[in-house]
Amino acid sequence: MQFPFGFYLATSVHLHGRIAFLPYTPMTLKGLKPNDTDFEPRSLGEHVRKRRLELRLSQQEAAKRLGLSWRTVFNWENGKTKPAVESIPAIIGFLGYDPFQEAASLSERLAARRRANGWTIKRAAEQLGVDEGTWGRWEKTGIPWKRHQEIVQTFLEELSRGPARALRNSRQGL
Repeated sequence: MQFPFGFYLATSVHLHGRIAFLPYTPMTLKGLKPNDTDFEPRSLGEHVRKRRLELRLSQQEAAKRLGLSWRTVFNWENGKTKPAVESIPAIIGFLGYDPFQEAASLSERLAARRRANGWTIKRAAEQLGVDEGTWGRWEKTGIPWKRHQEIVQTFLEELSRGPARALRNSRQGL
């Protein structure tokens, strides 16, 4: 059927889910933003987020690899909570590196080993056979006495060889 001014009735046109092109019609195209992994992580949660994005994993998939709930990963990444010390070994395994700064002093190495093992201060102190207040003080202010420094040094060396051996040898010195 023909209409004046060149209009036609399109009764047999099927667009099959397509959108017709209308010239001079304002249009906004929307799409997903690419996940930007070009940022320097400042917290443990940001390290997890960066690695997750590099691996192209959802929070649920990352949480499954870490053995946690997706809400936990969500809260870490958004800075709502910090990971418990017991989760740090799994995080280090997920990241493929230790996100904490390089331990220089003996007390920093002591704290790093405790975190890497996922030990609380109480559990670490039990492993060495000292009071948890002593362990905490050693981590914060250093180990003042030479005798204790030697015991801690031996403990750390033995821990790298095997936990059972470290426990046996360090208790002999205290």
